[in-house]
Amino acid sequence: MVDFPDDHQSSGLDLKGFLQESGSALLEIDQPVSTKQDITAFQHQMDKSEKYPVILIKKPVLPDGTISAFPLVCNLTASRELVSKVLSLADHREAAISLAAANTEGIAPTLLKRSEAAIAEVELTGDDIDLTRLPATTQHIKDPGPYLTAAHATTYEPSTRIDNTAIQRCWIKGPRQMSWYPYPSSHNAANLRKWWDRGEPCPVAFWIGHHPSIVIGTQAKLKYPQSHWGAAGGLAGVSIPLTTSLSLGSEIKVPANAEIVIEGLARPGNVTADGPFGEYTGYSGPQIIAPLVDVVAITHRKNAIYHDYGSGLTDMLIPDNMSMEGKLYSIIKSVAPSLRNVHVPSSGRRFHAWLQLDNPGPGEARDALAAAMSYRRVKTAAVFDNDIDIFDERAVLWAIATRVQWHRDTLRLDGLSTSTLDPSLAAGELTGSKLGIDATLPRPQSNKMPRPVSPVATCDSEAMERANILLASLDSYEWPVA
Repeated sequence: MVDFPDDHQSSGLDLKGFLQESGSALLEIDQPVSTKQDITAFQHQMDKSEKYPVILIKKPVLPDGTISAFPLVCNLTASRELVSKVLSLADHREAAISLAAANTEGIAPTLLKRSEAAIAEVELTGDDIDLTRLPATTQHIKDPGPYLTAAHATTYEPSTRIDNTAIQRCWIKGPRQMSWYPYPSSHNAANLRKWWDRGEPCPVAFWIGHHPSIVIGTQAKLKYPQSHWGAAGGLAGVSIPLTTSLSLGSEIKVPANAEIVIEGLARPGNVTADGPFGEYTGYSGPQIIAPLVDVVAITHRKNAIYHDYGSGLTDMLIPDNMSMEGKLYSIIKSVAPSLRNVHVPSSGRRFHAWLQLDNPGPGEARDALAAAMSYRRVKTAAVFDNDIDIFDERAVLWAIATRVQWHRDTLRLDGLSTSTLDPSLAAGELTGSKLGIDATLPRPQSNKMPRPVSPVATCDSEAMERANILLASLDSYEWPVA
């Protein structure tokens, strides 16, 4: 079991409590590991080996060669099985329905005084602020420097005072300055523009490190403006304790049990170069212009733990993809009642969505495809019958290969909103083409007739059971490497 100093005790649902309960799922690295590519390279190798432990780097090495005072944790959400356990799901295939419900059945947060909040144990202002002491990672070859990759940026809409939280990258440029990239269509970007239209700096707090159920819950896909705290509480099954920021006023709330909070101001028109950066697409995105944040305070727990996401790795893809499944389920179910499940596979990054229908009515498969493609991130959607396991890529590809005629079963829509991070877009393009694939079987001519397709070649249940018994008897056999 991981050993923490006595003055870093768990305060209920928090990161330390999760690590202490992780048991054999936690891999502790005692030797020094560089924050410049080495930590990310280790995650890449684990990904290739299909091994997904939570990784705790006890001695992250900073660019100046010193050991950071903050241990680094990564791979918190590197597999669907791990995320399902965190969310108390019996099976990761339940994510779409469960997360769709959590988005509508929230639990309101609880407000604590700062004197009661673990995040206020250490408070740094003025010359005591030094971002370069955090073990922020330089992850890939083209990255220009160390980035915060798991920082939850919290802003609020200046008129309604409703807050928003989203994971957004920050390039540390000095002890008290960093870039911040709120994706142009994000709710934080909308809040930023409204502050700048008023000629005022946008207050923003970046909180880092928490129980993964909170981390996942705050990635819920909500309407604008809508606070994430209730949705995160609904997913975690508890009221999330919040406290006010140290220097940005009472409108900015942060999790009382987070590990680190960075408070700053993005002043109107104050922008800087950001990137290139290794994106979730698996490619290095181009350099862009982003707001520059002047950091006015850093607060953290005693012996705080720093959280890092491997950009483009399953560690980052899995929780957001599962949140997408919940959002898509909510969108599609209203127009396709036969929808049974949704899967956003990490192999497709965030561009593919597989839909499973149970005996769809006339036109319903096309309705489901159109609804799925209305969601900005979805580039290709395919719909399948209930006999296809949409979480098994072999089954998905088999159905596409044997149940689809392209002239008859595809739906192409052009000029739709899309992710501008898609590397296949031409320079300057802001909309994209999307493809819907109807891999459902033809409908029968009447309810009393079978579908007009060839039967699936299979064996009877007794033969399959005998095969299982035979396989079990070969348990000690050394299978050849494929």
